[in-house]
Amino acid sequence: MHQVPGVKVLYFGTPVVLISTRNEDGTANLAPMSSAWWLGPYAMLGMGSASRTTRNLLREGECVLNLPSAAMADAVDRIALTTGEPEFSDRKRAQGYRFEPDKFGTAGLTEQPSELVAPPRALECPIQMEGRLVASHEVAGPEVNATAFQVEVVRTHVEEELIVPGTHHVDPVAWDPLIMKFCEFFGAGVNVRPSRLAGGWRMPPLRTPA
Repeated sequence: MHQVPGVKVLYFGTPVVLISTRNEDGTANLAPMSSAWWLGPYAMLGMGSASRTTRNLLREGECVLNLPSAAMADAVDRIALTTGEPEFSDRKRAQGYRFEPDKFGTAGLTEQPSELVAPPRALECPIQMEGRLVASHEVAGPEVNATAFQVEVVRTHVEEELIVPGTHHVDPVAWDPLIMKFCEFFGAGVNVRPSRLAGGWRMPPLRTPA
């Protein structure tokens, strides 16, 4: 039997991403977000339009999508209520946000140089995806002031222990991502069963970046 509870947020379950971008002065910004999904070589991201990350991505056109494991929830939480924007809204201030210019240091994470883009990777994250902005779209509504981004993933770095030996595949059992469900963190690491869709799906060939 179904009910209509009037769900406040539609975060039924998405991966947590630590997105790193470059500030105007060349320093790094790091921000947690969980409105992300992937389609082929593209990442689709949703972020508040007034955020420092949004401004950086629109200006620089580059980012790194760092995927933390479930064991890294504390690191993500340390920067959950911080912003790299010195001037921010009273609404954010009331929610407990504070200005923090050193996001990597606050999170306890290490900057690692990227290979194809300017923003750094987060060394401790088992999966890191360097990306370039393809398109952006404003998303507006009564309670929404956000920007949707299409980012092309140009290089992916995966921790060696997560790769199936002799292949280019990530072991789905070994990889335990941090998941956000209704504003709470989850990570199981339990393989229930393979999806029937997997039998008819093949990874498309990767494009070699110029």
